[in-house]
Amino acid sequence: MSQVTWRASDELIERVKSVAAQQERSMNDYLTWVLSAAVDPDFAAEGAERTRERLRRAGVLAPSGEPRQRPDSTAVAAAQRQASGGTSLAELVGDGRR
Repeated sequence: MSQVTWRASDELIERVKSVAAQQERSMNDYLTWVLSAAVDPDFAAEGAERTRERLRRAGVLAPSGEPRQRPDSTAVAAAQRQASGGTSLAELVGDGRR
């Protein structure tokens, strides 16, 4: 996970803190939520559409690009089963310590 430094006016930071507190979110969580709404057309958390509309009107909404299809749930389940087989990490580490 990366970390970002954000420079803004004291007034804006206080407004963001206030809105985050009203939504019972940390400032980090709130900023992550807003930025997700700005750049991810599939983001569908509560209130995201209203936020996306405000960002669109402000001209800061990222272009949505080509529509993406979600993978077939059966194929995902099969891939998960296949990925869970084999030697576990604990076994590999244990073997390396003997």
